[in-house]
Amino acid sequence: MKVEAEVHLAGVGSWLPEAVRTEEAVARGWYDPARRESSGMRAVRVAGAVPAPDMAVWAAETAVRRATASGLTADDYGALLHCATYHQGPDGWSAPHYVLRHTIDRPISAAQIGPGCLGMLVALEAAAHRLVADPSADAVLLTSADNFSAEVVDRWNSSKLFLLADGGAAAVVSRRPGFARLLSIGAASAPVLEELHRAGEQLFPPGITVGRSLNFEERSAFLRRQWEQGAAGPPVHFGEVVAETVGRVVAEAGTEPEKLARICHTGYAEGALYSIYLDPLDLEPDIGTWEFTRDIGHVGAADPFIGLDRLWTRGEVSPGDHVLLLAAGPGMEVACAVLEITAEYDEIAHDTPGEERRQ
Repeated sequence: MKVEAEVHLAGVGSWLPEAVRTEEAVARGWYDPARRESSGMRAVRVAGAVPAPDMAVWAAETAVRRATASGLTADDYGALLHCATYHQGPDGWSAPHYVLRHTIDRPISAAQIGPGCLGMLVALEAAAHRLVADPSADAVLLTSADNFSAEVVDRWNSSKLFLLADGGAAAVVSRRPGFARLLSIGAASAPVLEELHRAGEQLFPPGITVGRSLNFEERSAFLRRQWEQGAAGPPVHFGEVVAETVGRVVAEAGTEPEKLARICHTGYAEGALYSIYLDPLDLEPDIGTWEFTRDIGHVGAADPFIGLDRLWTRGEVSPGDHVLLLAAGPGMEVACAVLEITAEYDEIAHDTPGEERRQ
């Protein structure tokens, strides 16, 4: 979708806990040394007992503060969209409203958005539609956070594609000019592949209610056994879905893949990064965020915005640059957006002097 209206990012923020080195994980017997070598991962962020919604609040505080440079106040927000890929707190409780209460604290709508790891891009598109349809409010706050430290989750071995990491991210979407303009956004799914994330596991009762772990490797092994016994393999190559979607959205932005300055992508391990993104798009890793995602891990839906926060605040992107936000998730679905950077990061204008942020 080409975004004809004035839709901007007025603020972005992230919060990350301390890193646990993968060499330490190997020494403690948590992580296989061969898998560590093949993954290319150097560290993972681990939050311990810090609740996921609190990490969303801390990221949002930064994004909202930076958005004040665009003249936005708490009364200018019309909605909050919170994304999560894992459990946030008590059943029957609303994490989005907790985040709302502890950030802009206004009597507006707050909702949780999926699906999975592309949630913030889904939320970005929903925010753009809302701003176009409802002129009564100038901004929407997007947040995301996850903590995978629960005992039923083995962050080191749940998938060969990534190491599950903790942290949060936030962004302020606004019709007022900020630091980036949204040029295009879109998604595509291959629902015939939805089985890849449930293979061999029953739908009811939900696994978490009976103490079943989040283990994608078990499901992948189940499918491989089926294929070895003669079952038909996947009828769609997901890399082709990624390539088609990125090509379309980049074209709608009026540019070309080779003209992109940077790509902020999911925090995959090296093999998955190549097979899902780099090889289908015929790109080299230096255009992406691999050099710091390999020290972070996969922070659910937050990954692209953690990357954008890092690139913008460190001056690695400049006005006029086109940046692609890219994520994929269960379904199987891929989403992406093209931004044009419109303003340099100014620490005095966008942040409290001397503020310490853990990155």
